[in-house]
Amino acid sequence: MDISVIVPLYNENESLPELVAWIDRVMTRSNFSYEVILVDDGSTDGSWQVINHLSEKNNKIKGIKFRRNYGKSAALHTGFGEAKGDVVITMDADLQDSPDEIPELYRMIQSEGFDLVSGWKKKRYDPITKTIPSKLYNRTARALTGIKLHDFNCGLKAYKNEVVKNIEVYGEMHRYIPVIAKKAGYNKIGEKVVNHQERKYGVTKFGLDRFIKGYLDLLSITFITKFGQRPMHLFGTLGTLMFIVGFLSTAWLGAKKIYFISNGIPADLVTKSPYFYLALTSMIIGTQLFIAGFLGELISRNSSDRNNYQIAEKINV
Repeated sequence: MDISVIVPLYNENESLPELVAWIDRVMTRSNFSYEVILVDDGSTDGSWQVINHLSEKNNKIKGIKFRRNYGKSAALHTGFGEAKGDVVITMDADLQDSPDEIPELYRMIQSEGFDLVSGWKKKRYDPITKTIPSKLYNRTARALTGIKLHDFNCGLKAYKNEVVKNIEVYGEMHRYIPVIAKKAGYNKIGEKVVNHQERKYGVTKFGLDRFIKGYLDLLSITFITKFGQRPMHLFGTLGTLMFIVGFLSTAWLGAKKIYFISNGIPADLVTKSPYFYLALTSMIIGTQLFIAGFLGELISRNSSDRNNYQIAEKINV
């Protein structure tokens, strides 16, 4: 099979028939063999009934229904597990992603050898309350991850099948699938400018809180990627530096006190200096960070997947 199209959805019953028909036209025109996996993330508007109807008319349409709303990451992870196509395309169900982009995304994966190609909604039909925070968020993501993408959160992406079978998407980490893929060893990540369209039906399912969660998830994925299996390198280093700074500061205050006394110079108690408490706090925090790193290292060493490595190929093994 050439292509699997995975569409996570929540309360999108109005757009589904039009989206499925659009995908079918594109696939037929390009002579692709395909499947469409519609993952209903606990919809309450009758989306599942629409999926049933569409599946009866076209056996290439497949559906998965969650008992409740788990989130986009859960829907994508479940869809990835079922995908059979050589190339896996993900897109949103609100008709803002254009299926006309699929043939070129497929070509980039198959002909140019990309592991993952992410869409870039260069011209967006979104309010300024979404576009400005999005630009700031993407700039921060590029700086922290080293992946030069303009639109991490674009739902329209293409993957080699082996990529989606070797990554785990959880929580709200769907925004950082390129980062997760890179961590798994899939480094050839490309980008394509895609058409973005105005929402035709329904309302957006995401509020401004997603930007706060997005930054928190960015910090989490950055830490996991760089220090997930060696937490002592981060916490131990920071803890050691803070303890040394606090210790040297305390030693300086003590030496200053001894110098004053030995030279008959009146000197206040060390405990009256605010620097003493800053130094003491630095030593305490440094010790706590060191212990956190040590405990993290113990947990990491006892993890069941500590030696779970991605193997690309084998010869005579």
